[in-house]
Amino acid sequence: MTMSRLAEALSSALARVPEQPELPVSGKLTRLVGLTLEASGLAVSVGDRCLVRDGLQSLEAEVVGFTEDKTYLMPVQAMGHLRAGAEVVPIASASELVIGEELLGRVVNGFGEPIDTGEPLLCRSRQSLHGEYINPMHRQPIREPLDVGIKAINALLSVGRGQRLGLFAGSGVGKSVLLGMMTRFTNADIIVVGLIGERGREVKEFIDEILGEEGLSRSVVVASPADDPPLLRLRAAQYATAIAEYYRAQGKNVLLLMDSLTRYAQAQREIALAIGEPPATKGYPPSVFARLPSLVERAGNGEKGGGSITAFYTVLTEGDDQQDPVADSARAILDGHVVLARRLAEQGHYPAIDIEASISRAMPQVVTESHLQSAQTFKQFFSRYQQSQDLISIGAYTEGQDQELDTAVRLMPDMRGFLRQGLQEKFDFATSAQQMQQLVGSAGAAGAGSKPARGGQKNLRRQGGQRAGASGGIKPMPKRPAGGGADS
Repeated sequence: MTMSRLAEALSSALARVPEQPELPVSGKLTRLVGLTLEASGLAVSVGDRCLVRDGLQSLEAEVVGFTEDKTYLMPVQAMGHLRAGAEVVPIASASELVIGEELLGRVVNGFGEPIDTGEPLLCRSRQSLHGEYINPMHRQPIREPLDVGIKAINALLSVGRGQRLGLFAGSGVGKSVLLGMMTRFTNADIIVVGLIGERGREVKEFIDEILGEEGLSRSVVVASPADDPPLLRLRAAQYATAIAEYYRAQGKNVLLLMDSLTRYAQAQREIALAIGEPPATKGYPPSVFARLPSLVERAGNGEKGGGSITAFYTVLTEGDDQQDPVADSARAILDGHVVLARRLAEQGHYPAIDIEASISRAMPQVVTESHLQSAQTFKQFFSRYQQSQDLISIGAYTEGQDQELDTAVRLMPDMRGFLRQGLQEKFDFATSAQQMQQLVGSAGAAGAGSKPARGGQKNLRRQGGQRAGASGGIKPMPKRPAGGGADS
């Protein structure tokens, strides 16, 4: 080989050699307070991962902030016994996790690692945890209803594809059960469930007893129980949303169920307070209220021709306080809210949906005019009865003085029965709307004749309640309608 050819070959080879990468600069652990690790000598960015090495043990942590030459890290694993001077080595960015069709039917943690008994995941794709920005002018409007299989929601709080709703409730009133019913009954293509910050024992119970084998077969479950570090809980919520975005990009209609948004906010509060951010409303730093909309806005409809993410976020109202700062903030950024009332759950009324306190802001865009009018009439009679409940209970109500109240009293047993639904019962959207319209239609038929008409109520399930007497002198109502319905 001549010298000229040799030089040409060397030049060609050198052109194919990539630039020499920068070697990671390690630092030292200088301080540990609570959950916060403080290191010096690092050249890293927020979101990067580091390995803290102390002898034979190592701990993975993520960069969450910095001040001048100090870097603040938060562990994503249980902390062991660390000493000052431990080596801190940058390893990789934490902004991407594995994703793909292989996740369907699996249960994973916030790292994307399977925690069920299935085979190891071999996903080839990776996706950012933070999602891609969608121009709001390019989003498809909400125009089609989504059948969730829950009669009261389908008929009175109709949900549109791409809508974001909050499920507001205190502890122990049936949030998880209602979510499980929706996963089994909905006609969405894919269900993504995020169990964020809940009790560890509830993860398996939710999957085995509530979700079931049928529900899991078309679902992806991301679980991060309460004993996980706060950073891992944040990541799990973002990961669940990223999985939903992945399927939406494929044109699928996705139902995203996240339990709970409150635990997500509390995880961010723990991190923010640990790195010195001042508390604001009831101990929540301002960054909490900045993170909530950034997570919620990722759901919704995609661009024209794409899929949709319809999302339900449970919001834990501590002490049943509807003015809790997280609940108040969530109510403002969501497209509606379904309130579960403890008083109904205590009466055995399930699902314990408080119809008067709940609303779906997208309902007028996804249902017919007759459906919307029937729903408004139903709520009108239901509310009219509740306003006069005390008078009815003490026997001070007299029939014939208020026609609207007379109709509400006649319909109340059927309205209670309509709002109840068994754990294994499914009511599709059309059936739910038809039964509601039959119920309120019977009110008009009853008002036209001298005898209260039952209309199409023969096919409706009757659960609890007791009808007032017919014509003539009305019989005093009992102090509580029999059956323990939604009467308070």
